Amino acid sequence: MRKRLSVRDWPESERPAVRAKEKGIEALSDAELLSLILKKCTCEQTEVGVALDLLNRAGGLRPLFDYLDLPGPQKIVLQAVREIGRRVLKQGMIGQNFVRSPQAVTDYLTASLRDLKREVFKVLFLDKALKILGDKDLFFGTVDEAAVHPREIVKEALLQNASNLVLVHNHPSGKTEPSREDYEITQKIKSACQTVSVRILDHIIIGENQYFSFSERNQL
Repeated sequence: MRKRLSVRDWPESERPAVRAKEKGIEALSDAELLSLILKKCTCEQTEVGVALDLLNRAGGLRPLFDYLDLPGPQKIVLQAVREIGRRVLKQGMIGQNFVRSPQAVTDYLTASLRDLKREVFKVLFLDKALKILGDKDLFFGTVDEAAVHPREIVKEALLQNASNLVLVHNHPSGKTEPSREDYEITQKIKSACQTVSVRILDHIIIGENQYFSFSERNQL
């Protein structure tokens, strides 16, 4: 079998790194982008060939980040890339006014929670001016009274000197319609926070490329 050319043997204008520099990173395909990250390849394939093979096996770019059948170094690189992306989005959200910057908030929450295989209950902490101070994952598993403890949320709000909170959790199913437990725990947390003058601004459920806002639906 004839050996494929290495990317180093391609015409310079066709190399992913050169095209990215000349035409912008957005001009590259998923496989070309991935090849820039993976760098090393087997002697039988080019970097782009390796990238295409991985994309086909994983089922696309998003599933690739959780694809288990990867060599250790490649998996670590991809995990690092995803974590960098999350941190960039988080830095863009911190200090923003929650009401005036809804896109920055939803972008970060979607990147953080959308692809998780279990439910995670997160809280955003805000000051009196509604600026976001930070966030924290507080509970894991099904969102119900047994798993989510309102007193722990109150305690953390006081530690963070937060005057306002935004409750967030994901639905691994991708559907965002709230369950009965979602409604019940929201009211319990709201009541507990009122005892220390901390206000719940919203409860957001993250699904597959969509979200549900209790506040927007007037259900808070």
